[in-house]
Amino acid sequence: MQNFTAERYHRILCPQMPAFLKEFISLDCMQRLEGVGLLCGTDWTPLFHNGFYYSRLDHSVGAALIVWNFTHDKKQTLAALFHDIATPAFSHVMDFKNGDALKQESTEKDTKCIINEDLELSQRLFKLGIYKHEIDDYHKYPIADNEIPGLSADRLEYMYPSGAALNKIWTLEEIAENYSHIKVLKNEKGLDELGFDTLEEAERYTKRFCATGICVQRNEDKVTMQLMADILKEAIALGYIDDADLYRLDEQMLIAMFEDYADTDMDTRFAKLFRTFRSMERIERSETPLDGCYCVDIEVKRRYVNPLVLCSDGTAKRAADLSHSAYKAICDVLAYRDSKYGCVRYE
Repeated sequence: MQNFTAERYHRILCPQMPAFLKEFISLDCMQRLEGVGLLCGTDWTPLFHNGFYYSRLDHSVGAALIVWNFTHDKKQTLAALFHDIATPAFSHVMDFKNGDALKQESTEKDTKCIINEDLELSQRLFKLGIYKHEIDDYHKYPIADNEIPGLSADRLEYMYPSGAALNKIWTLEEIAENYSHIKVLKNEKGLDELGFDTLEEAERYTKRFCATGICVQRNEDKVTMQLMADILKEAIALGYIDDADLYRLDEQMLIAMFEDYADTDMDTRFAKLFRTFRSMERIERSETPLDGCYCVDIEVKRRYVNPLVLCSDGTAKRAADLSHSAYKAICDVLAYRDSKYGCVRYE
């Protein structure tokens, strides 16, 4: 998708970026995220054909712009900006490495520590009269984040570019139209939540979100992420890298290093796994492990949304309560089952 750029997309989310936000985006702790892909290692294997590269920095800025667009609150906006500050190279692959494929939250525990230890960040917050505890946990701000199946800035932001890159279901023009119907509504708990002012656009977003949600339930995605997780485990065990390198080096640098190590130590399990990752073009589905294959059987996080819709009486109801097609899209994600094993032939 050649016309999809982060700059053009971000102007849709918020036509004018506030000056204070630019100062925080320029911090080293944020710029590191430019080398971390949103799509969790899938940019580096021919099994996937992503339409473009979109970084965790792009995502973080996008989430912050959405919050600013609807709140004009600096604290909430900065909390959204920093929510992925602890994300290592290959993003949620680290959760797979940590045995947290189901929730994918294992790296979040370092967010407060990273924010607390950054002196330059502290100085810039001080100038704004903002305390670190006010921006180190975006979960406290429901526009920035909320529980599934609610619609938050984080969830809204990442599924537009994910859908555009992974399964080509959004153009920038379609995003602009859909996003223009987002409003701040009150949910069942009386809390602010992003929602839609028309059922038609809520249906559109729900169905496309869920279509991408099924993509990340497929065995192609599971094999890719678990295989890279095992590559990282082997690289660390062999002393090629350590955990800290996943925060110091970007993905392109790590892939280049891994290429060299795989060529040098060709008989290691690391080399076997890495060569498979870099050459795989298809997987095999099976109910049992296949000989000569790397096989994965794992449950992963299910991603879906059931957004609020503004009704004629001024109240808000969930899309699935108003639309059979939205309800079906959600049920399809929750019911989806791929084969028990996803397998790829070793290179």
